[in-house]
Amino acid sequence: MIRATIFDMDGLMLDTERMALRAWRRAAEEFGVSIRDELALSLVGRNVPDTRAILRETLGAGFPLEDCWSRTTELYAADISENGIPLKPGLAELLDFLEGESIDVAVATSTYRALTIHKLELTGLISRFKAIIAGDEVDNGKPAPDIFLAAAQLLGAPPERCVVLEDSFSGIRAAHAANMIPIMVPDLAQPTEEIRSLAHAIVPSLHHARDVIRRLLGR
Repeated sequence: MIRATIFDMDGLMLDTERMALRAWRRAAEEFGVSIRDELALSLVGRNVPDTRAILRETLGAGFPLEDCWSRTTELYAADISENGIPLKPGLAELLDFLEGESIDVAVATSTYRALTIHKLELTGLISRFKAIIAGDEVDNGKPAPDIFLAAAQLLGAPPERCVVLEDSFSGIRAAHAANMIPIMVPDLAQPTEEIRSLAHAIVPSLHHARDVIRRLLGR
């Protein structure tokens, strides 16, 4: 029996990964660097310390990372302020279904807590979740299992009875490492053979994820 469902946030519930990528590319160009697709995809699902480490290693010690980071944050915030945050199709229906089945739900995101709360308040989603845990509240970010295990503990659910909904490779790896049931809804990156071997299911939308969970519940 499934006891809980744990949601990633950006790219899974919120269609924000493209917004973040657009901000990174615009900011990097202002500092004379082009962000290649391979680098951009390697950042998806990673927490802030890991993202900084990847960028430092890739762009080199001479790149003004902190200035570029600040500019990216400005551009991203302006985009959200001007255009809002679009929700992924099927999210409301999935949350309604889980509520009807008395399945507890949590958010486990690599985003820092202050921005997580801001986004969930802005989209009207914050009241839908029993627990929220953010990237700055665990020692090790995805693909380590820490954040999902912490979410399960907050919900009082055994890990093996938790479904995890993710769009990123690092999130699927983390859910698998936590001994949970990973369902991938791809966003920017399509699954590799490795990711296919780790995921319980790979589906094109949250509508389809609801069908998978329904089957897991024996409905």
